Amino acid sequence: MAVLELLEAIEAVDWGSLPGPAGLYEPARAATGLRALATAAGLVRAADAGSLLAGGGLVHDHSGAVFPAAVAAAPLLLAVVRHGHPAAGATALGLLDDALAFAVRDQHTRVATPYAEAAPICCALADHLRDGSSLLAARGREGKRLLADAAGHWRFDAQEVIAEGDGIAVFGTLAGRFPDGCQAAELHRADRVVALERVVLLHPPEAGVSPDASLRVDGVRSDELVPPAVLFPARCGPGP
Repeated sequence: MAVLELLEAIEAVDWGSLPGPAGLYEPARAATGLRALATAAGLVRAADAGSLLAGGGLVHDHSGAVFPAAVAAAPLLLAVVRHGHPAAGATALGLLDDALAFAVRDQHTRVATPYAEAAPICCALADHLRDGSSLLAARGREGKRLLADAAGHWRFDAQEVIAEGDGIAVFGTLAGRFPDGCQAAELHRADRVVALERVVLLHPPEAGVSPDASLRVDGVRSDELVPPAVLFPARCGPGP
């Protein structure tokens, strides 16, 4: 993405329409900071742009808060990493790292995505980072650490369900790293979010070959998990 295209992509987002906690989120800082970062040609300008974005544009570093705007900005920050000045790219990586690590505030905990109406902010960010996996892996230790952190925010896209005893076997694709043992999860279908208390990975993906995997889910009927459905870690889903 050339600089002009990146600037057009920044302008295409209505930053003022994105929600955020009052007194922390400042939409003008998001737009101004991203434009400045995209065109930064040195360390000082990159740092100035980063201050705008970290001071209420995408995150609020003093309070450790992340805003929904960070999800909209994630592909733009990755484009800066790929095409921008090295100092701007380093700043963009730092902002992505903060956004994934910081906490949500008030009721601004979720965002609409193509695969879920109310995905946790951290999980939506992790998906963007996985989309840039080859770019981040090439950035050395910092990029690889960011990918490792993103892997903890797994996502399972259910494609087929089969009743199995008093549970359900769910077949689909897994992105990220599913932890060992029984996990709590959120099931997202249309505009509904359902808590799942017992989810176990039956068959993991074949690394480097296919994302296909299967889960066992207890405590729900098979008709409650009719695809399309998406599962996220329960720990990532605070708020309504």
